[in-house]
Amino acid sequence: MRDLGVGFGYLIKGQRWVARHGRQFGFGLMPGLITLVLYAAAITALALWGADFVAWATPFADDWSSPWLGLFRGLLTAVLFALSLLLAVVTFTAVTLLIGQPFYESLSEAVDRDVSPDGTAPESGLPLWRELWISGRDSLRIVIRAALWGVLLFALGFVPVAGQTAVPVLGFFVTGFFLTEELTGVALQRRGVELRDRLALLRSRRTLVWGFGTPLALAFVVPFVAVFLMPGAVAGATLLARDLRGEETTGHDTTDRRQEDAVQ
Repeated sequence: MRDLGVGFGYLIKGQRWVARHGRQFGFGLMPGLITLVLYAAAITALALWGADFVAWATPFADDWSSPWLGLFRGLLTAVLFALSLLLAVVTFTAVTLLIGQPFYESLSEAVDRDVSPDGTAPESGLPLWRELWISGRDSLRIVIRAALWGVLLFALGFVPVAGQTAVPVLGFFVTGFFLTEELTGVALQRRGVELRDRLALLRSRRTLVWGFGTPLALAFVVPFVAVFLMPGAVAGATLLARDLRGEETTGHDTTDRRQEDAVQ
């Protein structure tokens, strides 16, 4: 259980890191704001027509008497909305990372240089277009995996009581795992770690991953919070990636203003 606290600690350290580096934080808000506009439209549509979708998907309940029909479809609508929000958290991160790839790569490298004993950061050596291709391809794979989990959790939502209590909680843990994969992927991709190996690393320290990703998933349910936490989440995920790889890390911030300007 100690890893839960360690994972949460990396989340806090990442936010502190960007708080000390205002320029990176400011530029890091732009990709999230662009993605937020797109997702706000999608969530609004779901809020307006989600109940109609549930009614269409449950024709067997049309003849149920009141109040059971309303309660049943109301609960399913709530579950659909909650699980859609969780799926949006995972895809929000993927899209934001793709839009902000150049910045987040630079930010992650700056964190690596700052906490590395020798002041260096791993570099992929790949051209930008290749990094974007790999990032987009891997993000699509993760989104598909997350969507399959979302379908399963939605189906489990039909189970009385457990579907409306335990399933949403499980959904946050699942979302936290995939969210952490997306964020650590920035640092691990620079190290040449393939998606399959990244997933194996995360599974080997599940409680560490949940300690980092689950609180973040809960926070990301609030759209504006997601935008403001993204830069710090990338910084914290870089620290977590170093832990997963067993890399030595210094315990304090040594980045000076020249390093910050170099990132820009």
